[in-house]
Amino acid sequence: MAAINNDWLEPLSPEFGKPYFRELYVKVKDEYSKHLVFPPSDDIFNAFHLTPLADVKVVILGQDPYHNVGQAHGLCFSVKPDVDIPPSLVNIYKELHDDLGCKIPNNGYLVKWAKQGVLLLNTVLTVQAHTPQSHKGIGWEEFTDAAIRILNKQDKPIVFILWGAPAQRKKKMLDNPMHLVLEAPHPSPLSAYRGFFGSKPFSKTNQFLSEHGQTPIDWQIDDYNK
Repeated sequence: MAAINNDWLEPLSPEFGKPYFRELYVKVKDEYSKHLVFPPSDDIFNAFHLTPLADVKVVILGQDPYHNVGQAHGLCFSVKPDVDIPPSLVNIYKELHDDLGCKIPNNGYLVKWAKQGVLLLNTVLTVQAHTPQSHKGIGWEEFTDAAIRILNKQDKPIVFILWGAPAQRKKKMLDNPMHLVLEAPHPSPLSAYRGFFGSKPFSKTNQFLSEHGQTPIDWQIDDYNK
């Protein structure tokens, strides 16, 4: 498990000494030793590594990592460049195309967003292969709730994008009037037609950032040339 070593470390460090985190660490280490677990252990904290706290402009909350081989790499909704684009991300790209006219790329690698200040955070950071939500309730939620509280306290405007009921349950922690909270159904094929399509989260985010003197996000993901 690659340690967090940027400006997230100081505000998150109290969590590492708490009993729940010590139990979580032991459990996760045991799971990696006995089972196939995703993402690779060095990628668990990639959302924090790629988007330092000082750079966060937007937060997109996911649930748990993709559970098939080669997909998860520590950013919610994102997959490695040579992996098929998962259905939820297909729908995110459709909405992005309809909202901002972005070309739909040939890959689902969202690191470009992360490096611009889009924190792509799952609320659970590990999962057993082919067993969705297998690491739900082992302590990750407490850790990522701490990160959400840290973000809520930031003295700068941040956009929180909450897709689906699990993400929307975090809204109660977001009481800083500086922030913008955008809610919509989850982009999965089961729920995207219930209001995700047409919700225009990307243009709303960029409008809010511009109004508050921040550089908008370039949401266009470039094609990957194999």
